[in-house]
Amino acid sequence: MAGIYIHIPFCKKLCHYCDFHKSLNLKDKGRMIKALVKEMELENGFLESEQVETIYFGGGTPSVLNYEEIMIIFEGLYKYFKISKDAEITYEANPDDLTKQYLNKLVKTGINRLSIGLQSFSDRDLRLLNRRHQSKTGIKAVYDSKDAGFENINVDLIYGIPGMSMETWENNIDIAFQMEINHISAYHLTIEPDTVFFRYIKEGRIKIPEEDISIEQFRVLIKKAGENEFIHYEISNFCLDNFFSKHNTNYWKQVKYLGLGPSAHSYNGKIRRWNVADNKMYMDSISKNKVPFEKEYLDNRKKYNEYILTSLRTIWGIDLKFLEENYSKEAMDYCTGLSKRFIDYGMIKKKKDNLILTDQGKLIADNIISELMM
Repeated sequence: MAGIYIHIPFCKKLCHYCDFHKSLNLKDKGRMIKALVKEMELENGFLESEQVETIYFGGGTPSVLNYEEIMIIFEGLYKYFKISKDAEITYEANPDDLTKQYLNKLVKTGINRLSIGLQSFSDRDLRLLNRRHQSKTGIKAVYDSKDAGFENINVDLIYGIPGMSMETWENNIDIAFQMEINHISAYHLTIEPDTVFFRYIKEGRIKIPEEDISIEQFRVLIKKAGENEFIHYEISNFCLDNFFSKHNTNYWKQVKYLGLGPSAHSYNGKIRRWNVADNKMYMDSISKNKVPFEKEYLDNRKKYNEYILTSLRTIWGIDLKFLEENYSKEAMDYCTGLSKRFIDYGMIKKKKDNLILTDQGKLIADNIISELMM
């Protein structure tokens, strides 16, 4: 079992909060797609012939691709990898790209899961974030996607936006559930270096919300998700039963994956590596039959830390037996010992051989994770 991530490093407009690798230079799309397919040829042995059960188009903005460009990528995937006939294939999209005509072509490509970057249903928030769509466009994109035949739809929402009221946030959540989608990814706004928002904060043009406001927004999200029978299966992810993101879940469960494209990461259980985050350097190198990446070999300490980081954020938590069998009894004892005080505080619950965050623990998940690391 394995996954493939494809980074499409192009955007039509730059969001003020985003620090992912991207470019506004769309004229390089054709050359980039050829490079992606060439990288498939060069790296098809990385997954050691394991069957690919998930494919994820991320970015950037994958929906800048047209039907023909998407199909070139799929031809490469099916040529160089063993793709499961029922693979989950996720495609990130901006609402204003999802016209009825585009969706009717998209549904024929084999993509079976859409992840739509709505972020908010407040036009004020969308302008602040520098999104290129309006609220009504986002709502229409979801309904048009359903009409086109997409049954597995995720929407992205952001909370902790400067100036966002509780009323606005509750309205965002309510509208999302009213659309009867089956997955929500809701992220707290993070201010990253080298973003417009980072500069705005230094200049005093915007102010991040107080911590108690962000906590209350998260609490409301959890409450409303539960009322709508959504499972809170990872800190930022909620879904109806049987609609877990298989691709992301495999990340959290240490499944192998190959990342294609500039800045994409790969992991095979032994090494982690990351491609250069530079479009020209990536394409020039690929044209010379060399994938430009850096890598690190993972010793048991790094593997342990990575497992703690990913697993404790999920509904399944830390599997103590997994720690003992894959790392050492010492690693299991280390984790068990450090977790005791969080169990006493009601932040972690122990269920058989698993350590799982309580709702209270989810509020300080990052702090708990850092405490349990080696």
